[in-house]
Amino acid sequence: MKITILETREIKIDDILVLYKANEWSSASKPNELYNGLLNSETLVTAWEGKKLIGLGNAISDGFLTVYYPHLLVLPEYQGKGIGKLILDRMREKYKHFHMQMLTADGKSVEFYKKNGFERAGKTESMWIYQGNEH
Repeated sequence: MKITILETREIKIDDILVLYKANEWSSASKPNELYNGLLNSETLVTAWEGKKLIGLGNAISDGFLTVYYPHLLVLPEYQGKGIGKLILDRMREKYKHFHMQMLTADGKSVEFYKKNGFERAGKTESMWIYQGNEH
């Protein structure tokens, strides 16, 4: 399996929707907003096997001090093979000098992020106004 990691905006909405639906993310029900949100992220990192999109992650940042990683998805049949780590490593390398790298994790992803150097932020509690239903 040859995996290519790219920072590209050359990505089709249909490929993105396959990835999001396979992971049962509610943002797939808002395809235009999802697509535009990803394309307007400061950083968009994608993983490919040939021409098949198998994973992606994005970053939103002020460009100097803080970066937030809202999405990191890998097709279920490719999970556990280090692809998410490759995507995350690419983003963390780009933002390594930043004061704060943050994300929200739940379920199985908590252990993944802990293994990759993230920890709970003090006594913080995640808070949101959320339109989805998968959490």
